[in-house]
Amino acid sequence: MPQIDIPSQFDVLVVGAGAAGLYTALCLPESLRVGLITKETVALSASDWAQGGIAAAVAPEDSPTLHIEDTIRAGAGLCDPTAVEFLAELAPNCIQSLVNLGVAFDRHGQTLALTLEAAHSRNRVLHAADTTGREVTTTLTAQVLRRPNIQVIQQALALSLWIEPESDVYDGLRLRCQGISLFYQGEITWVKAGAVVLATGGGGQVFAQTTNPAVSTGDGVAIAARAGAILRDLEFVQFHPTALTKPGADRFLISEAVRGEGAHLVDNEGRRFAFDYHPAGELAPRDVVSRAIFSHLQRTAVDLATAHVWLDMRPIPADKIRHRFPNIIKVCQHWGVDVFHEPIPVAPAAHYWMGGIVADLMNRTNIKSLYAVGETASTGVHGANRLASNSLLECIVFGAQMANIELENIRLPSETPVLPLRKFSVNASDWHIQQAQLEALREKLPRLVWESAGICREQSRLETAIATVESWQQDFAILPLSQFLLALRPAEPASFDIPDVERQLGLWAETRNLLDVADLILKSAAFRTESRGGHYRLDYPQPDPNWQVHTLVQTDHWWKSPLLS
Repeated sequence: MPQIDIPSQFDVLVVGAGAAGLYTALCLPESLRVGLITKETVALSASDWAQGGIAAAVAPEDSPTLHIEDTIRAGAGLCDPTAVEFLAELAPNCIQSLVNLGVAFDRHGQTLALTLEAAHSRNRVLHAADTTGREVTTTLTAQVLRRPNIQVIQQALALSLWIEPESDVYDGLRLRCQGISLFYQGEITWVKAGAVVLATGGGGQVFAQTTNPAVSTGDGVAIAARAGAILRDLEFVQFHPTALTKPGADRFLISEAVRGEGAHLVDNEGRRFAFDYHPAGELAPRDVVSRAIFSHLQRTAVDLATAHVWLDMRPIPADKIRHRFPNIIKVCQHWGVDVFHEPIPVAPAAHYWMGGIVADLMNRTNIKSLYAVGETASTGVHGANRLASNSLLECIVFGAQMANIELENIRLPSETPVLPLRKFSVNASDWHIQQAQLEALREKLPRLVWESAGICREQSRLETAIATVESWQQDFAILPLSQFLLALRPAEPASFDIPDVERQLGLWAETRNLLDVADLILKSAAFRTESRGGHYRLDYPQPDPNWQVHTLVQTDHWWKSPLLS
C-alpha cells in the first residue's frame, strides 16, 4: 500500500468502510473534508459478506406498517417504536437512492425481485443473487473513490478517541470528541476532527464460531466504552442458525433466503425437526431456529464441537438455485459439498450484535461530536432480536441522516501544541515472549466466550468466565507494549523499533478490544436474569415482564432503563 500523507485535521472522520461507513461518507455534505478510515481495505467488511439482502416495503401488497409490525414482533419487546417507524418509512426512499447510485438488485422484468425471509409477513427482501452486501459495498466504494472531498485512508487502525472535557451552559461539564489516535505506516499520530463517526461493525470474532470476517473485533464499541460512551443491550447476540460446518472450513453463512426459498432443515434421519420447537419450523425467528439446532444436537450428538445438522436445498428447483445462490454453490463446492445432490452440514454461529453505542435518530451519542452508525450503534430498531435483512437497511437509513449533521458541531478545536515523538523498542527475546502471550490470549478468548456466553448461558459459567477475562486483562495491561501505549498522552506521537510492526500493533489493538468486548458481553449477560430474543439463560428460561427494559452500561456501571410499554 503506497504511503500517503494524512492531514492533521478533517471536518469529519468516519471510522469503518462497510455499508454504514461508505454511505455515511457519501451522505455527508460535499463541502466538508471527510476522512474515511479502514483498518484493512475498502473491500473487506462484514457488509461485503451479507448474502440475503435488504428489507424494504416496496411491493404493492406490502406497507411500512407491516414492516414495522414484523420488526417489533421479532424484537421481543425491546424495540423503540419511533426508531422502527423511522427505519421502515424511510426504507423505500433509501432503496431508490441505492438504485440511483447503481446498485443492481435482481429484477423480474422491470420490477425489483423480492424474496421472503424468516419472520417477515411479506416478500420484501431485495437481493443481488446471494451477494447483496458485496454488490452494495462495491457500488458505494466506487462512488466514494470519485468524491474529491473524501480521503480514504486504508490499513490504518483507530486506537482511541481523543476526548476533552468541555463546559456546556446547559449540560455542565461534558465530554467532547475532537479526533482519534491512529496507527498508520508504523507510527501513531493524532488526527483532529470536528466530528467522529464510528461505523466499525460488530464483534463476532469474540466468539470461536462466527460468520463475521476477521476484521469484526468490536473496535468501535470498545474504544467508545473506554472513552465514556453509554452502551446498551450488549448481551443480545444473534446466532445465525445455518453456517457451513466442516473441518478446516470457515464458518461460511448459508443465507436465510435459502430457507425462504424452500430449503429444509433436517437431522441425521432426514426429519424436519425444527417443527418440534416452533410452528413455523425452519422459518421461525433466528434465535428460535438456532436454539432448536443447539438443543437437538445436545440430545443427539456425541461431540458438540463438530456436531451439525443438515440444510437440504434439493426441494428448491435447480434453476432457481443457480440463479439465486451462485456464491453458495461455489463455496460449498470448494469444500466438497454438491448442493444439487446432497445436503449441507450446518450449525449455528455468532452473526450479529444487536447491542452497541446508544445513538439517537441523528446518530448522536452521549459524547459531543461523536456519532455511531450501523451495527456499532444501538438505535432501538432491533430490540432483543434483529429481523432478517434489516441490518443493511439500518446502515443506509441512518447513514443518510448524516446529511443533516449539525454544522455548529463542525468547528475544529483550538490548536494543540506539538509534543515530541516517543519511541518504543524491545530486545528480540523479550519481544518473542510478549508476542507469544498476545497470540495465546487472542486464541483462548473466543473459545471461552463461545463456551460461556454462546447460544445458551448460565450464571456460574458466566461468573467463571468474567473472572478469567479480568485476569487476562491484567496480564495484558502489564505487557511492556501495553504500558508504553496506555501511557501516551493526547497529541503525543509514537514510533516503534520492533519486527513486523503493522501486524503486531494490529494484534495488540484487536486483542485489547476483544478483551473489553468479552468483558462487556459476559457482564451484561450475567446482569439480565431472564431469556429474551438473542439472550437465552438456562437458569432463567422464560421472559420476565420486569426485564422488559434495556441494559445500560457506562464505565463499568450497569443499570436498567425504565420499564418499556
